[in-house]
Amino acid sequence: MVSVTHAIGRNAAAAPLELLAEGLTREEHAAIERALALAADAYDNRSLGTGEAVWMHAVGCALIISSLRLDVDARIAALLFAVEEYIEDARERIEAGFGIHVARLVGGLRRLNSLRTLTRMTSAASAPEIRAQVETLRKMLLAMVEDIRVVLLRIASRTQTLRYYTNVVDKRRLEIARESLDIYAPLANRLGIWQLKWEMEDLSFRFLEPDTYRRIASMLDGRRSEREEFIHAAIARLRKELSAVGIEAEIHGRPKHIYSIYNKMRSKRLDFSQVYDIRALRVLVNEVRDCYAVLGIVHQIWQPIHKEYDDYISRPKGNNYQSLHTAVLASDGRALEVQVRTHAMHKHAELGVAAHWRYKEGAGGESGAYSDKIALLRSLLSWRDEVAGSAQWIEQFKRASLDDALYVLTPQGKVIDLARGATPVDFAYRLHTDIGHRCRGAKVDGHLVPLNTPLENGQTVEIITAREGGPSRDWLDPRQGYITTSRTRAKIRQYFSARDEDELLARGRAFITREMQRDGHSQVNLEHIAARLGFKSADALYLAAGRGELGQRALLMAVREEDAASAGAATESRRPEIVVGRSRSQSNAGKVLIVGIDNLLTTLSRCCKPAPPDAIKGFVTRGRGVSIHRVDCRDFRHLAAQHPERIIAAEWGQQTRDDAQPSLFPVDIEVQAMDRRGLLRDISELLLREKLNVTAVNTQSKKSMARMCFTLEVDGIAQLQRALALIREVKGVLEARRG
Repeated sequence: MVSVTHAIGRNAAAAPLELLAEGLTREEHAAIERALALAADAYDNRSLGTGEAVWMHAVGCALIISSLRLDVDARIAALLFAVEEYIEDARERIEAGFGIHVARLVGGLRRLNSLRTLTRMTSAASAPEIRAQVETLRKMLLAMVEDIRVVLLRIASRTQTLRYYTNVVDKRRLEIARESLDIYAPLANRLGIWQLKWEMEDLSFRFLEPDTYRRIASMLDGRRSEREEFIHAAIARLRKELSAVGIEAEIHGRPKHIYSIYNKMRSKRLDFSQVYDIRALRVLVNEVRDCYAVLGIVHQIWQPIHKEYDDYISRPKGNNYQSLHTAVLASDGRALEVQVRTHAMHKHAELGVAAHWRYKEGAGGESGAYSDKIALLRSLLSWRDEVAGSAQWIEQFKRASLDDALYVLTPQGKVIDLARGATPVDFAYRLHTDIGHRCRGAKVDGHLVPLNTPLENGQTVEIITAREGGPSRDWLDPRQGYITTSRTRAKIRQYFSARDEDELLARGRAFITREMQRDGHSQVNLEHIAARLGFKSADALYLAAGRGELGQRALLMAVREEDAASAGAATESRRPEIVVGRSRSQSNAGKVLIVGIDNLLTTLSRCCKPAPPDAIKGFVTRGRGVSIHRVDCRDFRHLAAQHPERIIAAEWGQQTRDDAQPSLFPVDIEVQAMDRRGLLRDISELLLREKLNVTAVNTQSKKSMARMCFTLEVDGIAQLQRALALIREVKGVLEARRG
């Protein structure tokens, strides 16, 4: 890896030119030279927010990209990453001078840079619900770009920033280091850029935990170069022994990095002396039997460490990882870890579904499609030595973005994952069902958009809601494109299903109430009526009536049967906070005078409950004598219009001293009030003080409003008017009137 730690002046463009153009054609070499000139002219002596010179950062990034052996477009994009900020027509100049692909890479990199505030906020947070967003944010960084090389450019830029901070003490480097450990190092790991991963981890750890970093560094015997020298010697010795017995093998050194050592000590609670893989070898062979042969030779050369042998070939890990692990004491008395596996096992461990990063990072289960795409990205990087520069490799690289998910942001910076093609309506229901129901508009990146606008990666979406209400049925029309996910569609259908049921309940309740009042049965136990008609509950009865499945005749027959069954029962009905007493009203036949006729059977109608001195008239019924109605009764007016010949005059009789007790008349009253604790108790106590008998009460509360219906026994309208006036003075009562 080429490290740019020395200053590169504006006029020293030729110094890195050969390194930047390594492996390129003559024409590409010339393009790099033109890009250096344009960058030098644009950046001048300007600096980034970190304090690093823009020119130095650009060249450092380009050298890192070159060391990864990426194509000329990626190297030029690294050099020109900030040109658009300093030159007005930069986009046109880049496209004209270097092609549309370079211009798109630069644009994609600028788009990723716009997430810097979000990634730092997320990585700095400690709350579990925010920290859980880190993994989603890593995916978002991959999904936001059409060309995965943009992510590599961003990782190279972050590595260069960390290198700059090795010589600069700044409080900002702590948040950048934390962000690097949470976001960029895991991305580098998943993309197979091991050297950048290790470098970012070590530098970030050095900034965040300087004391721990120095302590571990001091405990390592020798510098990293010395450790690598030891590894080279160990490789040479083992290769010689394997050649002697005819085993073909690839042997690679794997020196441990400081952050990796720290992680192992922390996760396994080990002392430094117990970490045996500070220095390690990996041996790749062709056959499984060669693995065990190599293991035997390793144990012959060096002394095995007791209990430090694991056979993951015969007993693979849960993710199907296979390898032989052993730890031995080398000739200098220090520990050496050796891993032995076949090439096929190595390919599976490095590139397969059970990739090495999964158990190292403790990542949860990923979807198969996501894992396959990560494997593709890593395999592309592994193949770069063989196919770098080929058109086929470049096209595969461009198609390697994760296009199976969409990631957008809330105004508070929370990352929300959606299906491709999702709209603001899908986004609203993803946040909360109630927000989806009340959604009336949306802003995307601060601009109002139609609700059927497809969202794109990285956009900030704000939902405009009404205080109450529900979704539109138009949203369910697939031709209008308001929703794309089955989850959203199901929630909207559930809403309308529930609303339709509410409408049926209300329609059925109104029908039953109307028919019962017409028949003079306003206070009947509807649960009993429902049971008589074969329904499980009163709501089921209402639904049947609302659908038209329950007729008037069947309802009234059940009501009359229930009324007859309960007529002889001498029970006292009680309800919470109020006592409903037995009716004390007498037969009032003698209290109503039919003009010109004596001793005629009369009954007070239950639909209007007349009481003196109401103006009254009689209606001659068939078999039940004369029914007495108030003149203003709606039912009476209807009867009079149909059968005027059956209407007769009537008036109230006079109370006499011989009466044992005053005649009492049942009347209905309705009370509308703001619902509160103790409201029913206050009204019932008032009626008790007025010595009014309550024979029935029905209360309903909805949206902080209470509706109460009482049936009282009064000796006349004067007593009723006094009771209504007193009720209106009760706290919270809005209206009290006769029913």
